[in-house]
Amino acid sequence: MTHRQILLVIAGLMAGMFLSSLDQTIVGTSMRTIADDLDGLSLQAWVTTAYLITSTIATPIYGKLSDIFGRRPLFIIAIVIFLAGSLAAGFAGSMYQLAIFRAIQGLGAGGLLALPLAIMGDILAPRERAKYQGYFLAVFGISSVVGPLVGGLFSGTPEILFVAGWRWVFLVNLPIGVIALAIVTRFLHIPHHKRPVRIDWWGAATVVLALVPLLLVAEQGREWGWDSIGAFVCYGLGAIGIAAFILSEKLMGDDALIPLKLFRNRTFSTVTVLGILVGFGMFGAMMTIPLYYQLVNGATPTESGFLMLPMILGLMISSIVSGQVISRTGKYTVFPRTGTALMLVGFTWLTFLTADKPVWFMMIGTFFIGLGLGQLMQTLTIASQNSVGPRDIGVATSSSTFFRQIGGTLGVAVLFSVLFSRIPETIATAFASQQAKDDLAAALADRSVLADPANAGVLKVLQEGQDGGSLGNALNGDTSFLNGADPRLTAPFLEGFNNATVTVYWVALAVVAVAFILSFFLRPAPLRQKSALQEAADAEAAVQADLAAAQTGALVAPVAAETGEDDSATQR
Repeated sequence: MTHRQILLVIAGLMAGMFLSSLDQTIVGTSMRTIADDLDGLSLQAWVTTAYLITSTIATPIYGKLSDIFGRRPLFIIAIVIFLAGSLAAGFAGSMYQLAIFRAIQGLGAGGLLALPLAIMGDILAPRERAKYQGYFLAVFGISSVVGPLVGGLFSGTPEILFVAGWRWVFLVNLPIGVIALAIVTRFLHIPHHKRPVRIDWWGAATVVLALVPLLLVAEQGREWGWDSIGAFVCYGLGAIGIAAFILSEKLMGDDALIPLKLFRNRTFSTVTVLGILVGFGMFGAMMTIPLYYQLVNGATPTESGFLMLPMILGLMISSIVSGQVISRTGKYTVFPRTGTALMLVGFTWLTFLTADKPVWFMMIGTFFIGLGLGQLMQTLTIASQNSVGPRDIGVATSSSTFFRQIGGTLGVAVLFSVLFSRIPETIATAFASQQAKDDLAAALADRSVLADPANAGVLKVLQEGQDGGSLGNALNGDTSFLNGADPRLTAPFLEGFNNATVTVYWVALAVVAVAFILSFFLRPAPLRQKSALQEAADAEAAVQADLAAAQTGALVAPVAAETGEDDSATQR
């Protein structure tokens, strides 16, 4: 393919990936407004969980099916499914309907996440791939900033073109998706060699049985209780599903959804574990940092999007630089080490957070985390693709993405569980300090503080705490009572939340430290100089040449026999 053809294909792939990455950030800032309008605030977690479950499960399925039937039809199907789910979600009449339609969106999003990187593996040699994958990280970065801004704008507007503003959070996907569909249909033409295969239906069924209960308990365990009956049922079903999945994949061999032979490759196995650990740290950080900005620093959801810019900037800078280095040298072993090292620096920095630190202190830490992530995200994908043959590019890419999502899900579940289990203790400790007692007494003795409407919410919470309520649970629901209130009244809440968040960053630091140690065991092979398509074409040409040679030999033998020639005659 020419450079122009590659860029046109990449434009379509970027539009498709932009759909899925924007959807993850734009919905988050709008969910409160959506839940209020549909009268289902307590059900909002199911809307998120439904999307997460279906997108995670669909990722390896798309990878395997694209290896069998080709990338183009599967990518088009993924876009169409995502757009159908977006249109339905835009007109949902209840939170239950919205959860169902978000699940449909997730079925499409699984393909939008995995297939662009697999297609890149087809059309570009591993060394060249690093340069272009920076574009995809740029899309990820832009959507991370634009999503909260657009989501805040739509959800804050009562009506746009006679439709409730929040519904455009989903409907905005339609024009972007149509453009992506047009570009992909017009320019994405990749040769595909059909081969006889068995479709791994049992693998697809057992991966659902394995993941749905575990993702469900990961998302809902904090509310249910990790030792509740519902949680133990999920643990049991998940364990049965995992055992059945492994057995199914072993029986299917090369036709398995995730062939077990991939894990016999040391590079692929190491990269997969690294992906889980990095996903744990990455998603855990990206979910807690905006919350910290909004709660402790008083930022709006829109402002918290802007405050994430240092992290996105670090991610883009390091991805571009590492991509150029990989393209020129063909070596990438150093980047998993430096990437995890920079993430260690970032999380170590964040463990020194205090509630009175200026906002730039947090931004410095997130910048280092971004510098580390930029070196890891594309490098781990390239290493996975380079460790397998051309026919397994799709399943290797989707498997890498799949396990990174699993790590991210675990990160969000574990770190948020740590956060909210620590908050009651840290808030109680903050209120017990002598400084907090003196400040509260002074504020409550000030008549202007008691008369100020901005303090009404926090005064009510404090009164409930004195009447036997738990101040430690005050941040579990609506935290708007902190907005604009007297700092002497809010300081213990902010200090408690800060200290609980620092505990989260200690956990993330420990996980990333394990990834840093593991990165020294990565022994990747040199990056190949040819794309998967070229390798497949060369292999096909070699087969044809062998067949032609065999046919020529078969024709020469009868002729020699008819003329009475033998070896001795030929020698004479």
